[in-house]
Amino acid sequence: MTTKQRAYLKSLAMTMEPIYQIGKSALTPEITEGVAEALEARELIKINVLKNCMEDINVIAHTLAERTRSELVQVIGRKIVLYKESKDKKKIVLPVDKSKKA
Repeated sequence: MTTKQRAYLKSLAMTMEPIYQIGKSALTPEITEGVAEALEARELIKINVLKNCMEDINVIAHTLAERTRSELVQVIGRKIVLYKESKDKKKIVLPVDKSKKA
């Protein structure tokens, strides 16, 4: 993912509300599965990590991105933004980096 694409996704995420909250239990299989389904339906999601979660937010973000095979767009404060291109319901068109075209 290019810097321009990441910036575009960040701008889209600014107006979004978090659709998941991760609390004391941190990453359960149910949360991972729910996030994967939400990514397939929406492509771009925001997740809120509650203050009672004792895990490091960056570790949670990278683990979640790895388990869902998605891109970590950003971690800002206690919020995580993930992106994964949908197979069936493609909604977001990323900007193309013209300098890398052959």
